[in-house]
Amino acid sequence: MSISSRMSARLSALGACAALLAAGLAGPAAAAVPETAAASDAAAATATTANPATVNLATNPGFEIPASSLADWGSVPGWRCSGGPAEASVTTAAPHSGGSALAVTPAGDESTGECAQTVSVQPGTTYTASAWVRGKFVFLGATDGTDRPTAPAWTEDTHGGWQRLTTRFTAGPTATTVRLAVHGWYQQGPFAVDDVRVDGPAPTPATAAPSVPTSDKVVFFTIDDGWQTSPEAERFIADHRLPITAFPLPMAAAANPGYFQRVTAVPGSSVQDHSVSHPDLTKLSPAEQQVEICDARDSLTRLFGTAPTVFRPPFFSWNTDTLQAAANCGMRTVLTADADFSWGASNIWHEGTLSPGDVVLMHWSDTLAGDLQRALAAAETAGLKPAGLTSYLR
Repeated sequence: MSISSRMSARLSALGACAALLAAGLAGPAAAAVPETAAASDAAAATATTANPATVNLATNPGFEIPASSLADWGSVPGWRCSGGPAEASVTTAAPHSGGSALAVTPAGDESTGECAQTVSVQPGTTYTASAWVRGKFVFLGATDGTDRPTAPAWTEDTHGGWQRLTTRFTAGPTATTVRLAVHGWYQQGPFAVDDVRVDGPAPTPATAAPSVPTSDKVVFFTIDDGWQTSPEAERFIADHRLPITAFPLPMAAAANPGYFQRVTAVPGSSVQDHSVSHPDLTKLSPAEQQVEICDARDSLTRLFGTAPTVFRPPFFSWNTDTLQAAANCGMRTVLTADADFSWGASNIWHEGTLSPGDVVLMHWSDTLAGDLQRALAAAETAGLKPAGLTSYLR
């Protein structure tokens, strides 16, 4: 099919979509009506007053948070853009509010310049998504968490100004995440996005814990960071069939994903979240904490196919904002530890030997094989066995 034929087909599809939405047959959303900033702010204030538990769940909604040096190269924090830095970047030129906005220039005839993020939701719950956009044929939409799209909001042309798109969706009966996306249309030129919102009930904050409440005679081996992938540790884990919980940083995991797949192959093992860049979270804003946790979740999910549900705060440093940010990223537990066997240590931070439910901290390092051996001996002395963490954190 020629480029002109493909364009005709796409424009026909766009026209059909527009007609369907305008007729109200595609669901609750239709072409957006221009909305002033004052009207938008008043509506938001009214909604917040009516339901004080409603919060904005979007990650980096105003594109104000700079990318970490350890993030995916060229990424926009909180967002995954299909064309990467060749298409999408943060601009300081005429944002809707604040100091920056997302600028997208689709590259070539085959791109709509989509940027998307995963939003944690509660099953069967209704949410309102909105964004301010500038450009021609700009769309805002979401799935319902079951890979089904909901009716998008869209505009044919903002005529050089900013226009607000709004749509509502209800998460599926078993959905815990939805995919929120903004995009343009084929050969319709650049567009900009700012002040994204996904308004809904705030999730219950994650639970902070140094150990797992259980009377079973088990302990939990957890291993952080991931820059040194010791083959001796890999053999020890395989030889002793040790279930371990790995908390690698995404860049370290991406450098050698096969290693982390192998060391977590024992049943009960898993890969969990340890942030993008290993910061002291208490020095970050709630929005910055959410970027660190959600972006790490998304990177690890892409690498290993399963979304983390446990977050290990770097340096064991966290605050109440961390618990909420973690929950907004789908984490149920913010886990520290009550014993440290890293780098030759044998520290138990309570009286006596290891106890049922203790969480043991270690690190991916050149001493890990010996650290694991020493931790296993300490567990056996206390009459305990290593167990899989996630099966005990329900």
